[in-house]
Amino acid sequence: MSSDPVGLHRVITPSGVLPQAAEKLDARPEIWPDEVRIAVERLNLDAASYRQLAEAYGGDGTAIRRAVLDIVEARGKMQNPVTGSGGMLVGVVDEVGPESPLGVAPGDRVATLVSLTLTPLRITDGLENWDGRGKQVPAHGHAILFARSIVAKLPDDLEPELSLAVMDVCGAPALTARVVRQYVDKGIKPVVSVIGGAGKSGSLSLAAARHAGAARTIGIVPVRHESERLAAAALADTVALADARDPVALAAAVEQAGGPADITVVCVDVPGCEHGAVLSTATGGTVIFFSMATSFSAAALGAEGLAADVTMLVGNGYVPGHAEYAIELLRTEAGVRELFESRLAED
Repeated sequence: MSSDPVGLHRVITPSGVLPQAAEKLDARPEIWPDEVRIAVERLNLDAASYRQLAEAYGGDGTAIRRAVLDIVEARGKMQNPVTGSGGMLVGVVDEVGPESPLGVAPGDRVATLVSLTLTPLRITDGLENWDGRGKQVPAHGHAILFARSIVAKLPDDLEPELSLAVMDVCGAPALTARVVRQYVDKGIKPVVSVIGGAGKSGSLSLAAARHAGAARTIGIVPVRHESERLAAAALADTVALADARDPVALAAAVEQAGGPADITVVCVDVPGCEHGAVLSTATGGTVIFFSMATSFSAAALGAEGLAADVTMLVGNGYVPGHAEYAIELLRTEAGVRELFESRLAED
């Protein structure tokens, strides 16, 4: 069997689907000519997936670790069967096929910029160095990248854990900046509201909106200590407290903070925020969903039920140059870096 640039040759079941939709992948270490094998150092589970596992097992780290191992063993990849999401990883390039177009060499320390849901993965250490109580997972094993995969070399001036945390969400600020610039190019300086503004993707999105020319940025957080943290970071013009699952309260908070928003960016890892995002967005505005907890049927039907004329975008995690852009925001925005480092310390 010949290899395929998107990894069809690694799909075991069911046949005919892409690796992300597969129930099981072939994670054997031998590579095809256009593949790359990575020696895994650390996984970064996406927020929605880790939250679901933590809630399902009552925060029992041993049970969470066992669940992750069972998923990887059964599926040949890390894809939470409940959320459908996975995360990403960092590691060292182990072997490069002679036909690989990815531009990496053995010994390069890299971050994969494609989801673990489509990356063949095998864990060999039983995750013995992970207590199950954080999204970043020290691990040994290997992963396989295809010809159409995306990978970035880790910068020398940042700790690998920090680089991984940034690259895990680097699609959010890049797309936010692109949408803001589209408004600015039309002569509109938009009001941008970021739901979950004190989080990783949220803080980067606030910084990106400001850099791209937003007239006003609003950071939405659910609790007081998050409000204080975001205010100290000085990334939003206004910080507002609201439960994003309460549409009326969220819309009122955004209105009081200077809204409604022309652009709303959803960066929270809990379900049920779709209607609030739509309701707090101005007629003709744009909602960008950057959460794996989003129900897109709820978003579409909710907008219809509200007679809301808004454009809804699904952040797919890839915009050309997104990793470099996010890393540059981390380097140049002290507030972003402070938030990221504090989150890592908590994890």
